[in-house]
This record gives sequence, structure tokens and C-alpha cells, in this order.
Amino acid sequence: MSYSLNTTILNPLSGKNPKNAVILCHGYGGDGKDISLLANYWKKYLPETIFICPDAPEKCALSPTGFQWFDLTDQSADQILTKSFVAEIKLNNLIDEVMKKNDLNSDKLALVGFSQGCMISLQTGIKRKDKINCIIGYSGRIINVSHLEKNILARPSILLMHGDNDKVVPVESLLESIDFFNRNNYSIKSKIFKNCEHRIPTEGSSLGLEFIKENLY
Repeated sequence: MSYSLNTTILNPLSGKNPKNAVILCHGYGGDGKDISLLANYWKKYLPETIFICPDAPEKCALSPTGFQWFDLTDQSADQILTKSFVAEIKLNNLIDEVMKKNDLNSDKLALVGFSQGCMISLQTGIKRKDKINCIIGYSGRIINVSHLEKNILARPSILLMHGDNDKVVPVESLLESIDFFNRNNYSIKSKIFKNCEHRIPTEGSSLGLEFIKENLY
């Protein structure tokens, strides 16, 4: 069985069948190989985990060598939301494939996303009927708060992290997300990194690793 999205795969270092899976969603204009650098750091500490790093389903409008989960150029909020539904369907299909191929239940799966990958991970994970274990989001936001609030189906554990000097996705987006999840009775942790721009700092990698270990191991 092959995956419906082109995917960089890091198999468990144990050499055995995986006991859990982490799906990592890259940011706008990136690809699965980009985000697999984070998985490469984590894999030695999570030897029974398979890491799935898909390319987003569309070629990026502003970076022909990269990919996008949905278009962000000259789009209204409603257009962005509508286009995100297509990406959500495709990410859901991939999640189902990962569970089937590796004989895993949804509670053995984590979603990790950076920037636009964080956005689609939050929307997809919250709206799934079968609750995935946890979501880690770096430098992202909720695509549409009103829509998500009306479509909550699951409450995975959530860790959100953001740089205080992010000029691409302002840190206020993190504060909005924290407010949303607190109002809707989620178990949520968060971290703001000082003097950090739109990236995943070393501390963010370490905090993400510990969160996965707490929840999946």
C-alpha cells in the first residue's frame, strides 16, 4: 500500500513494527524532506515510532519547487477556509492510510505541524471523529475560529509554540488559539520563545520531543 501523498518516511530504529506514528506537516513552500529534519532529531529518542512527512497536495503558488496545503495568495478569509477543506480531506486520507498500513489505532498517532502545516493539523485533528492522541503546532494559527468552534469532534492534547518576533504569523495568533482552546475545555500547553522569528528553535524541538514521549510512550 502506497500513500496518497508523496511522503518521506523514517522507519522505527528498533527495526520492528511501529508502536505509534508521528505525521509531520511542513509549512508553506516547504516539503516533507524539510520537516523530516525534525523527525531525524527525534527518531533516536523514539525508537518504536514511524515518522511520516508528506509533501502538501499542491505545488506552491509562490515557490514552484515547494508545496502548499492551500493557496494563500490574494484570497479572502472565506476562500482560504474553503480551500483548506480540500487539504483537510487529503490529510485525513493520509491519516487513515497510516493507521491501516501500520495497524495502529488513532490514539497511537500524533500530528505535528509548522506554520501552514500547524494550521491544517489543528483543523483536521479537532474535526476527526476518532480522536488522535495529540497535536504539536509551531508558529501557526487557527484558520477560522468560528468554523472550528462549530465543528469540534475531538479533544486531543495540544502543545502550541511560537516566537515572539514572528513577522510571518504574528504571536497574537498563538494567543487567539490559546483562548479558543481554553474556552472549549482542551488540555493545552504553550510556549513563547523570546527573540525568535518564524522558525522552530532548539528548545522547541526538545519540548516537542518530551510532549510526544509523555503522550505516546
